[in-house]
Amino acid sequence: MSVSRLFVEADLAAGIEAPLGKAQVHYLRHVMRRPDGAPLRLFNGRDGEWQAMLSGRGKKSAVAEVGERTRPQVVEPDVWLCFAPVKRARIDYIAEKATELGASVLQPVLTRHTAVERVNVERLRANAIEAAEQTERLSVPDVRKPVDLARLLAGWPDGRRLLLCDETGGGPPIAEVLGGLDDAARAAPWAIVVGPEGGFAEEELTALRRIRDVMAVGLGPRILRADTAALAALACWQALVGDWRQPTPRLSADYRTSRVTV
Repeated sequence: MSVSRLFVEADLAAGIEAPLGKAQVHYLRHVMRRPDGAPLRLFNGRDGEWQAMLSGRGKKSAVAEVGERTRPQVVEPDVWLCFAPVKRARIDYIAEKATELGASVLQPVLTRHTAVERVNVERLRANAIEAAEQTERLSVPDVRKPVDLARLLAGWPDGRRLLLCDETGGGPPIAEVLGGLDDAARAAPWAIVVGPEGGFAEEELTALRRIRDVMAVGLGPRILRADTAALAALACWQALVGDWRQPTPRLSADYRTSRVTV
């Protein structure tokens, strides 16, 4: 039987009982048919990953009895993905895949040419949690409310480097830029910003280029959809700057997991 892996909000430590949400209990009981005593793995983004056991507390409630820690919390790359909202299926895809690729923050950004202004942040967070559960990630990215580009740039943190995906062809190839960074630049906090399907307005590009640590890059000879560009840039960043440069840990054969988020 595969081990169900859950993200929980509670602090985790050996010997405690971690509460489970109603949706999690329903999925475990009625979809996965997990009985009392079924093994679980829990993570909360702070305390690493822990073995646990499902324990009933009535017909519709249950807790997870926490056992030993299986993995300590690790430091993950600090890279924001700032992207203009796109239509529902594609923005859900961005949230899922950016979580898999290790983004620390998902920041929807409203620009002059943004066609979609309403963003269901709770749905995006649910997609991110599910992706983290499935991919053995120990954290869930911070999914933030949409913000105007001007406001985002006005409060831009000192020292956070900005990788600007410039669809006008105004930047050198992304691999050339990222491959030439020194160790200090690689260790810095980063953000990637990708425009809407209609592209950034000229005054927006001007404002972006005024950021102190901005680097404008190109993403090749083809025109990419906004969601494709966001994930392509994040993948390049991870390969050349982030944790794809580290050895891949091997998990034992009995570590198979199943998702539980609904």
